[in-house]
Amino acid sequence: MKLIVGLGNPGTAYRDSRHNIGFMAVKALAHSSKAAFKRDIGTRSLSAKIKYAGQNVILAMPLTFMNLSGPAVKALMKKYKAGPEGLLVVCDDLDLEFGRLKIKTGGTSAGHRGVGSIIESLSGDSFSRLRVGIGRPCCGQDASEYVLSPFTKREKEQLSEIIEKTVDCCRAWIGPGITEAMSIFNKRSEEE
Repeated sequence: MKLIVGLGNPGTAYRDSRHNIGFMAVKALAHSSKAAFKRDIGTRSLSAKIKYAGQNVILAMPLTFMNLSGPAVKALMKKYKAGPEGLLVVCDDLDLEFGRLKIKTGGTSAGHRGVGSIIESLSGDSFSRLRVGIGRPCCGQDASEYVLSPFTKREKEQLSEIIEKTVDCCRAWIGPGITEAMSIFNKRSEEE
């Protein structure tokens, strides 16, 4: 069983914020597979089931708020009997330029509190994570305000293409695997 968890914050106030790009990605993947999210009992999450490349995949969005994602992810893994090698976490990243993707297995949280909560709850970091670049704030804007703010008009024009690329990366992780996904999606745009 594969488990793809998009990170974000529940509620309409955060729906279109940069921090919710993980939610946006798993919603788009579910939509493309004609799957609907429903409350997942005992996991404090919403989930949807899809099949892709012959694999059963659970898509999930924790409803615990970003910084407390770990317990929900741990409950999802237990319920669906997914090991760390079967987990992909999709999240935003301040340190990547807007729209750039980076997928890898293992490593630190890189300051992302949602990923940090998952590492702490799982007592390990041997799961895959797909980081979606949102860029850094400018003009002295506080980072926590920036991640919770909506995308600019210019960013919104590019967002559907970025989400589509993120979905493609998730599919590559499900199908050919992490090595193939890394070779395709970790390139900088000028290398493509």
